[in-house]
Amino acid sequence: MLKFLSGLNDMDTQNTDTPDITSNGGPICPRKVLVTGSSRGIGAAIALAFAKSGADVAINFSKQGGRSEEHAKNLAAEIESMGQKAILVPGDISQKDSVKKIFADAASALGGLDVLVLNAARAPFKPIERLLERELRALVDTNYIGNIFCVQEALPYLTSTTGHDKHIIFISSLGSRFYNQSYPLGSMKAAMEAVVRDLSETLKNIAVNAVSGGLVKTDSFKVLRQFIDGIERIPEKLFVMPEEIADVVLFLCSPASRGIRGQTIVVDRGLSNCLHRNA
Repeated sequence: MLKFLSGLNDMDTQNTDTPDITSNGGPICPRKVLVTGSSRGIGAAIALAFAKSGADVAINFSKQGGRSEEHAKNLAAEIESMGQKAILVPGDISQKDSVKKIFADAASALGGLDVLVLNAARAPFKPIERLLERELRALVDTNYIGNIFCVQEALPYLTSTTGHDKHIIFISSLGSRFYNQSYPLGSMKAAMEAVVRDLSETLKNIAVNAVSGGLVKTDSFKVLRQFIDGIERIPEKLFVMPEEIADVVLFLCSPASRGIRGQTIVVDRGLSNCLHRNA
């Protein structure tokens, strides 16, 4: 307990004044942002939201030459039509050399880095006890180790870029807290929420938080609905739009969130308040 109280005395006590959180009708947000897995879905919505707030954005996707690259190019064109810079930084976050290039290219093109949003994820829909060895290794390599690689590579750029507060935001899901037999990604989300807590203590000058989305209607939802019993009975009003996740990410990167560190904010329209197990 004494050690804990001593640690509290070391906390940063600056920026306690109430800030002006509006600029031209919107929140003041950092200007140089990298979003992993941002060619479509939640990642694309986050990239667009930052661009609308006046940020330049690096768009990451895993494979060149496929639909993801096509989506990324369309997203970049939309952002550039707003007058903001958008660059493509393809690469697989599970590969360390690839991660190094992603961040070097992004920081070079954007002139630094203010925000890292960890959104990329990849996992099969099957019970964890039935995962093949290659599936299990891919699950951990992308959704845990890959995210740690990204944080490690981002730190030199985040700490050397001046002019804005620095943030790392992880995109989680309710699978970190609620059981679904065909959603092994949930255990990785839970692990990363613990990492968010730990990083918020070790990275004193970088705000680290997470946003946990409920049932979000993206491409992956079309597959997920096959594995959730009774999903057709959930009222439409409880489904979350990707833009609602993006709004909270922007909030966490604004001065208004200065008192929030190491937390996972749930955005599910109250769905988790009424979840229960049938007998």
